[in-house]
Amino acid sequence: MPDHSPHVPSQGTAPRGGMRPELAERWLFRGIYGLVLASALVSALDVPGEHADPGQDALWVLLTAGASAAAHGYAHVIAHRASAEGAARPGRLRAVLAEWPLVVSVMPTVLLLLGAVAEWWSEDTAVDVALLLNTVALFGLGFSAARTAGLGWLSSCRAGLVDMLIGLLVVAADALIE
Repeated sequence: MPDHSPHVPSQGTAPRGGMRPELAERWLFRGIYGLVLASALVSALDVPGEHADPGQDALWVLLTAGASAAAHGYAHVIAHRASAEGAARPGRLRAVLAEWPLVVSVMPTVLLLLGAVAEWWSEDTAVDVALLLNTVALFGLGFSAARTAGLGWLSSCRAGLVDMLIGLLVVAADALIE
């Protein structure tokens, strides 16, 4: 019978999975946020019956991700400054730049929209593929983070499915609103 109990790495051994724990954590928090942000924006900007402008939509997705990353990074700076912790603080710019996974995670959506600008496919196709791709990526991030944390395969799949449900909620909302 397979062991489905979580594996807790002992001290001195590397955790299971492909990513270092700090990178997995960065991708988990910021990457998932970026994927959900991109999905929600691309759904909201794709209004049936209106003239499609995938270039403008791509720009809005990218600008919103950049503004969100900057705001989140700066919020960390302000929160750290307000706390009474005496630990060394990274610079403001470094805190903002640490949000790079949020911006990177919206790039597939931006590239799909730019493909619609180049008329390789329609904006509707770009939106549908972006929603599918982002939902699958949410599963991958949740699964990878769980494996890095030392969870077994079954538990990691459950974690990925929970993350994937967020993407499916955006897809369902898109279908209901249109």
